[in-house]
Amino acid sequence: MYLLSPGKLTVWLLVLGLVCIHPPQAIAQRFLTKNGTVEFHSKASLNEFVGTSNHLHGLVDLDDNSLDFYVDLNTLTTGIKLRDRHMRENYLETKKYPFAEFTGSLSQTDLRKLKNGQAVQAMGDFKIHGHKRAIKVPGKLQLSEDGKELKLEAEFVLKLSDYGIEVPGVLFYELSEAQNVKIKAILKNEYN
Repeated sequence: MYLLSPGKLTVWLLVLGLVCIHPPQAIAQRFLTKNGTVEFHSKASLNEFVGTSNHLHGLVDLDDNSLDFYVDLNTLTTGIKLRDRHMRENYLETKKYPFAEFTGSLSQTDLRKLKNGQAVQAMGDFKIHGHKRAIKVPGKLQLSEDGKELKLEAEFVLKLSDYGIEVPGVLFYELSEAQNVKIKAILKNEYN
């Protein structure tokens, strides 16, 4: 005597076969990077410079539209060692606050549209220099045809005073209060 009717047994065997062929973790949409790029552009009256780091770590989870990114601020460089040291010691105080982090969620994504690139908006908390603020960051995501990589580009303006980073009056003409921040990364599917 069968515990399952032949029809139900066939359905269970099909489901079991699909799970074995495509285990749940293989179709998860979690993407990671450890070498994304962060670039900030400071344009003041008398001075203009760019700082970069290629040590952006991050996660984008398309299953629940969450994301989390951080960068060690000690990896930022501007091309001038003395300026880098002053930036770390006097403004960012990286011994006390070594990381900048953004944690939040994405606007609704559509996997079909992601193949051609989709404009998205991230909403969440950005933390730097011991201060945290809710912000919105516009960006673009593009999923590779094979689903193994996710390209991310985003840009936002960071006002130093919003995060307790003071620019002395003497440097006002050399360091901009508003920093234009750009993020670029190729994230790899966690399970591929």
